[in-house]
Amino acid sequence: MFHVKHRYREHMVRLLITGMSGVGKSSVLRELEERGYPVVDTDYGHWTTEAGLWDDVLMGALLGESTEVVVSGTVENQGDFYDRFDHVVLLSAPIAVLLDRVRRRTTNPYGSTAAEQEEITSNQASVEPRLRATATVEIDATQSLEYVVDRIEELLRGADRST
Repeated sequence: MFHVKHRYREHMVRLLITGMSGVGKSSVLRELEERGYPVVDTDYGHWTTEAGLWDDVLMGALLGESTEVVVSGTVENQGDFYDRFDHVVLLSAPIAVLLDRVRRRTTNPYGSTAAEQEEITSNQASVEPRLRATATVEIDATQSLEYVVDRIEELLRGADRST
């Protein structure tokens, strides 16, 4: 069902990148894909149900069939799949940075309205602490994109959950 091509690597890793809107998940995925990693952005396609949850069947199939994949998303039921990821990476940044990024981005309209910006602010206060408590790694997304991607690539080179 999901045939993912990848370059030969010593370790195969399944990694989730999560975080608030505007933190840079999509930018990180684009860079990882350019470096040859298989990626899935669950904000696009049929990965989520109408209720905004990951589709159990699709996500289960992806994680069951892929030995190496980088998944990005932030949904309420993502914790149901944590045991199938080698790393859960939280990208974080201060709210001022997030709001500046969503106001300026051109690839995703979410965050362009005052109501959406209020929702992002509320989510950072209520959702991000729960993500932080369950992440295996947190990366400061105010660092350069190259730094963030290099750090994630280090995780992709080995499946050690204690990193």
